[in-house]
This record gives sequence, structure tokens and C-alpha cells, in this order.
Amino acid sequence: MEATMENNIANLETAQNLGLLEEEYSKIQEVLGRTPNFTELSIFSVMWSEHCCYKNSIKWLKTLPRDGKRILVAAGEENAGLVDIGDGLACCFKIESHNHPSAIEPYQGAATGVGGINRDIFTMGARPIAQLNSLRFGDIGKDRTKWHVAGVVKGIGDYGNAFGIPVVGGEVFFDPCFNTNPLVNAMSVGIVEHDGTVSAISEGPGNPVYIVGSSTGKDGIHGATFASGDITEDSAADLPSVQVGDPFQEKLLLEATQEVLKTDGVVGMQDMGAAGITCSTLEMSDKGACGMNIYLDKVPVRQSNMQPFEILLSESQERMLVVVKKGSEAEVNAVFEKWDLNCVEIGEVTEGGNVKYYMNGELVAEVPAYDLVLGGGAPVYDREQREPGYYAKSKEFSIDQVEEPKDLCVVAGHLIGHPNIASKNWVMKQYDSMVGTANMTTNFYADAAVTNIKDTERALVMTTDCNSRYVHADPLVGGQIAVAEAARNITCAGGEPLAITNCLNFGNPYNPEVYWQFAGAVTGMGKACTKFKTPVTGGNVSFYNQTSIDGKEDPVFPSPVIGMLGILDDKKYLLTLNFKNEGDKVYLLGEVMNDISSSEYVYSFHGIKYSGAPYFDLDKEYELHQSIKALNKAKLISSAHDVSDGGLFITLLESAMPNDLGFDITTSSLIRKDAFLFGEGQGRIVVSVAPENELAFQKLIQESNISLNLLGEVIKEDLLIDGVSFGSISKAKDKYNNALGNMLE
Repeated sequence: MEATMENNIANLETAQNLGLLEEEYSKIQEVLGRTPNFTELSIFSVMWSEHCCYKNSIKWLKTLPRDGKRILVAAGEENAGLVDIGDGLACCFKIESHNHPSAIEPYQGAATGVGGINRDIFTMGARPIAQLNSLRFGDIGKDRTKWHVAGVVKGIGDYGNAFGIPVVGGEVFFDPCFNTNPLVNAMSVGIVEHDGTVSAISEGPGNPVYIVGSSTGKDGIHGATFASGDITEDSAADLPSVQVGDPFQEKLLLEATQEVLKTDGVVGMQDMGAAGITCSTLEMSDKGACGMNIYLDKVPVRQSNMQPFEILLSESQERMLVVVKKGSEAEVNAVFEKWDLNCVEIGEVTEGGNVKYYMNGELVAEVPAYDLVLGGGAPVYDREQREPGYYAKSKEFSIDQVEEPKDLCVVAGHLIGHPNIASKNWVMKQYDSMVGTANMTTNFYADAAVTNIKDTERALVMTTDCNSRYVHADPLVGGQIAVAEAARNITCAGGEPLAITNCLNFGNPYNPEVYWQFAGAVTGMGKACTKFKTPVTGGNVSFYNQTSIDGKEDPVFPSPVIGMLGILDDKKYLLTLNFKNEGDKVYLLGEVMNDISSSEYVYSFHGIKYSGAPYFDLDKEYELHQSIKALNKAKLISSAHDVSDGGLFITLLESAMPNDLGFDITTSSLIRKDAFLFGEGQGRIVVSVAPENELAFQKLIQESNISLNLLGEVIKEDLLIDGVSFGSISKAKDKYNNALGNMLE
């Protein structure tokens, strides 16, 4: 042990200031067999942060189903999931959060979230072809919310548009619980040939280790630690923990990495995301059961006098770590030189499991890779759970407590113009959805995004889904619904669900009520994933999404966002949601319940904040999806659109608007009319059927256990319900399309 390592000895107070627990500091001393120095303690603080090692969540994540016949890479083995899509091709996909950075610097926080998730895809050798996102903001009437929305949307749009990958779908949700903590979840999807992938591994003692891409600065230092703490009144001081992105540099890095993989000179490659050089060197070393010597003074920097811990922990964007086959250095260098990118040898692979970091010839830190990484020796906890007081209150809710409004047209108008229901065109028009020309759902509407797989008859079907309000009301049921809704959307677009990635957004795990929500939601997700045969390929856990001011903790609604991938094996079976012709019959498939629980109607129109999750039956939901697939394969339905936010009325309206048609329907006399129109009971899909297909349609459904209701038919432009006009399609469409923009501008 060189004497230089003893010059900056740290202690328990230092550890606690870096976010480590007292027992963790003791464990570090045990692992090292000595007192750590400040640089080493900094390394442990980021690697043992929730953001990097999932110490408070991994126990529950391991309960999720991860095996499937199309899975090529198990969850946690690589930077992203990899699923077989036929013809020697694989789809690489993942979703991650960038919540805390977006809370205090919305533009860069969102932009670098997009950049980071795209690097996770192309660092595996895949070329990104599509992006999706899931966004949650606070009260839309507040200036801070408008600032968050404007910055996040512009950040996503500017980075994605410049990088050249289309945004093909997503969701936007508003609630006051997100006033301080917006949620910004970004998903990227790419395609790669089976034999074109590369692993995030380090192997072969003596092989050189390179850093490629941008120079290293002080932006993002302790970003992983920042993401593993509550937002407080002092969080603005953490602005240096927010990274700064450069999409043009990332585009060069994409093309360079695609080209360098063809040289056969790459052993392994990993993106530098959270914890920068620290994470990539340790994770790659652990995976290959080897060590590294890293010379920090060789790292290209853009600021002078950077300390070793600053270089190690910097989260400067657009950087990769590459382990190169010895003898291939010139070939690899030539590729990155062509693309005008840094390509600098900063170390070499060594035997054993220790990673040593040097600065100007002096050893500044030495740590064992295994003890720092997820799946290795990093700490694992199972926190205390406690059922929140509001849960019992929600269970007590009954529809009988709500007086049915005399004029349901007023309710319809409220929902059409509500920011959670109205068109998100104001957001989507700031994204380029056409670049790359693979997006098939630009000029028409489907429940999920559909992206062409070039030179084949197949397409990818993708969606992001989660109703945070349902999960808050009942985490176990809400977690199941999040998966089921994603599967329903893919099925309604003609696809077959394959697998999921997830982004689990919750409050502080040390809060027993938050941990109860987390455990319940993950359990629910697992149940539904098993039922739909959609294994989990990976994702992200984002805890600490809550505000802590004056000792009061204010967590966001629990939001386990599901990014689901599906396949459309033959594009002729693509399903859209829009009504096609006057005279087509309109049917509702699925159970109709006297239920308004957790609906937008009961929450925002009646102001009732506590009610249970809406009706849901996992087995019946699954049967419904199989019936839709059979109907579609037989070409017996002209459209399909699931009933979700806003209930049946909004589903009908969204099906009518694209072709400026209307509908004439009759409600059921068996349940309340407001529940029939605005309730959000799950497991329901609206289909339209051409008259010549009606008998065959009815016969097929009669052979199943699916409930069937003839609602009415498609007409010209009136919205008729039980003979009462709810207005014209043109006026409803104008309000629906412009409501959100009017609120934000």
C-alpha cells in the first residue's frame, strides 16, 4: 500500500456526509481490511447508492419473472434487455428515470435522460430506432409546473430530434403530488443482429482499456448520490449534479461504436452513466472476474486541476469505456479518429478482482470490484412495511356516496378538457416522430406505437403505461393493471406482447408506508407478467421521489411505469382505434360494472381523493386479449380501442374523432349511467364491426366467456347517448385537441 493513499484518510462523519449508513461504513472497513481514504469512500458512496446497487429493492426485483422463450439476455446481465424478434434479429430495449435532475434543471435533466438511455442501447451494438417516454407533472395551473413541462418537453425534443431517433409514443399525467418531483422516464428501443451484440465485460489480462467520446468535466459529480436522496429546500445547490448533454457528440459516438464493432477488436464496452468511470470499470471487471489498473491523469478532461474523485465520479455525458483486444489498438483508434472523438488508453486489464486507480504515478484508490456492484457484495436490505392509513379509508368508498349528476353533458365536457384526458399534441408536436421513416403510426391512431422492421413483413409494437392513481389506491391491484393495460394496448394494435422493462418510481424506502407500496406494486406486476408471459428484461428503480421540508415527507403517487414490447408478425393485421364507416356496429367487450373508483371522473369532477382501485380481474382480462387476437386474425373487427382514462365516453370519442364521425349508443339500465360512461373498470375494449361481419363476430364471441354489449352504431357527426346529444364531433374535437396547449401557453 503506497503511502500516498493514507494522506486523505476518511472517517464515519465523512461517510455519513456522502450518504452512507454507519453499518455500511463498518462493512467498508471490513471489506478493505483498513480505514478507507476519501477517494475510496467516494467510490463506495456512489456504488452503494440506491441508484447503482438497488440495495433496498433488489430483494423484491428478484421475485419478478425473468425467463421466456424469446429472452436472449437475462435481466441484469447487460445494460438493456434483448429479445428475439425473428430472422436473426433482436430487439434491445430499456426504460430509465431522470427524475431528480429534471426537478431542478428540467431541460438538461430530460435531455441527458434521453442521451443516457440511448447509450444503453447502442453500447450493446444495437441501433436505436424509437423512443418513448412517461412524464408526470404537478398542478398544471402552477407556474413551476409549466416551467417543468416546458423544460422537460424541450429537452426531450431537442436531444431526440438532433440525435435523429423518433419519439413514437408515451404518456403525460398531472397531479399536485408531482409539484416538486416530476417524473421523467425515457425508453429507447433498438434493433441488432444476434451476432452483432457486444457485452459490458472486461477480459484478458494485458488488454488495454480505453475511454472514448467526450472529455470529462465536473458536471454530474455525485449524481448517483443526488438521485438517492429526497428533494429538499436546498436541492438547487445540487445543480452541479445535473449533467449537460450534447446530442451531436452522441450521434458521432453512435456511428463510431457501430463501426468499431465490425473490427473484431472490441472485448467489451459499457456506457458511462451513473457514477461515470467508477461504475463502468468496476462493473465490467466484476463481470469478467478480473481487475484493472486505471491511470486517471490520462483521462481527457475539459477542466483543470480536477481531483481524482472528481474524475472518477464525473457523469459527463457521451462517454464509453472500451476494453480492446491487445494488438487491435491502431484499428480501434483509426475508427474514433475518423469520427473526431477522443480515444485514449487509460489503463489495462489485470488478474484478480481489484481495481486500482492511479494519479500521476501514485495509487489513489484500490477497491475489490465484486464488493461494490449489484449482484455482488453490495448491501441488500428488506425495509419495514406499514399499511398507510389512507388505504383503509379508500376501501370504505362506495359509489352510493356520490350523487349522480343531473347533466352528464357537463361531466363529459369536464373530461374532454382535462389535462389528463385531452390530446397531448402540444407535447408530441415538439418531437420529431418521422425521422428514420420507420414509424407506422404517424398519420393514423392505434393504442400502441408501431415501428416497421425494414425488409420484413413484421413490426415492433411498443407502449408505456401506468395509472399512478390506481397504484396509490391499491398497489397490488394497481401494479397488475399497469402490466395489463400495456398488454391490452399492444393487443389492440394487433400485436403480441413479448416482454417488459420497468421504471419503478416511489418515495423514500425508509418510509414504511412507501416500502409497503413498493412491495405491493412489484408483487402485482409479477402476477400480471406471469399471466401474460411477458418476462421482465430489466429497468430502473427510482426511490426518494418526495419532498422533505420542515420534517414533513410528501411522496409522489407510486408509479411503476411499464415499457412493453410486442411483435406484429404480419403488418396486414395492424389494428387501429378509429371508426371507419357510418353504419358500422359498435360493441363493448368485457365486464360492465357499477364502478367509478379512482376514475378521473370521481377524482377531479367530484373531488373525491380516496377510493379503491377500479374493478379488475386478471383472468378475465387475459381471456379478453385472446378474443381480440382471434377476432383480428379472422378480420372481423374494423377497430379496437381499450377503455381506460375517462371511461367509455372518452374511448368512443377518441375512436370517432380521427375520421370526424359520431356515434349513437344506448347505455345499460342495469348500472348507473355515470358509471357506464365514465367509470374506469378494467378489462373492456370497444370494437367496431362492419354489418357484413356481424354474425361471424357474434358467433366467435359466443364461443368465449367474454361479455358482449351492443352499444349502437357509427353515425355522421353527432354524439348521441340514449337519444340525448352530447354535442358535435367538431366541437368536442376542437376542445380535446387544444385544451392542454391553452393551459400551458
